[in-house]
Amino acid sequence: MKLNCKHLCHSLDLSLEELDYLFNLAKEMKKNPAKYSNSLAGHILGTLFFEPSTRTRLSFESAMLRLGGQVLGFSDSDQSSAKKGEGLWDTVRVMDGYCDIMVIRHPKEGSSLLASEYSQVPVINGGDGGHQHPTQTLTDLFTIVTEKGSLENKNFAFVGDLKHGRTVHSTLLALARYKGNKFTLISPSELKIPAYLREQLTKMGAEFEESTDLKSAISDADVLYSTRIQKERFFNEEDYLKLKDNYIINNCVLSHGKKDMLVLHPLPRVNEISIEVDSDPRAGFFRQAKLGVYIRMALIHTLIKGGHTNA
Repeated sequence: MKLNCKHLCHSLDLSLEELDYLFNLAKEMKKNPAKYSNSLAGHILGTLFFEPSTRTRLSFESAMLRLGGQVLGFSDSDQSSAKKGEGLWDTVRVMDGYCDIMVIRHPKEGSSLLASEYSQVPVINGGDGGHQHPTQTLTDLFTIVTEKGSLENKNFAFVGDLKHGRTVHSTLLALARYKGNKFTLISPSELKIPAYLREQLTKMGAEFEESTDLKSAISDADVLYSTRIQKERFFNEEDYLKLKDNYIINNCVLSHGKKDMLVLHPLPRVNEISIEVDSDPRAGFFRQAKLGVYIRMALIHTLIKGGHTNA
């Protein structure tokens, strides 16, 4: 299948049909890794990370290496000419001569969209400020499909920093396109979802409510999605310290959830999920991180070659 988009900048860039295709391809790649182990030999992934990253950058690198390709790039803007004042557009124009596809993480919202306007090769948004993180959304959706069987008719509870959490923004919009889903958004009043996102969800006809009570809100949740309070998005530390421990998921909190509830987190966690939860079979966040490699393999492969028939 050839995707209708050349770049992936937003979680709504892909149709539901295209998402299903990527999920099936990722599943096949996980089952038959040898079939794809040399499918992108001779191709290069460029990684432009102007913000710190562990899972996104390394899972992209792992994905490309598992496809037989190579990787070049930087993981710190101080290692690039951005430190000398070079604009993103010039960095992208240079890099697209060095690679066949690139992934960009940048602190400014809209940076990936800007890069896509200058790049001759596909650009993947690896996170732009507090705006979007579409490949984390692919990871989230693929995990839910893998563990719960479908993306429809589910109750989702999102808890934490819903104002700054780009993974929450991306995944909420993506899940709102599937029928029968309901959302409970749990946060302190200071960290509610942005007004633009609330308006967009309303226009999409999404059924959602906002709450501050974690225990009662998760009682009928099929999926509990936690995200950390994002210290780097606060202008002063005092505000961060006031809010950082508002919601901590531990065994006591989980006792209020369903026996088959799936607990997800984009990671890294700080203290919003207690270590004691890790041994609970409902804790799916490390399985989620691993599945992120396969869905990124499917995305890179499809953007470069167009599908499994070209393996």
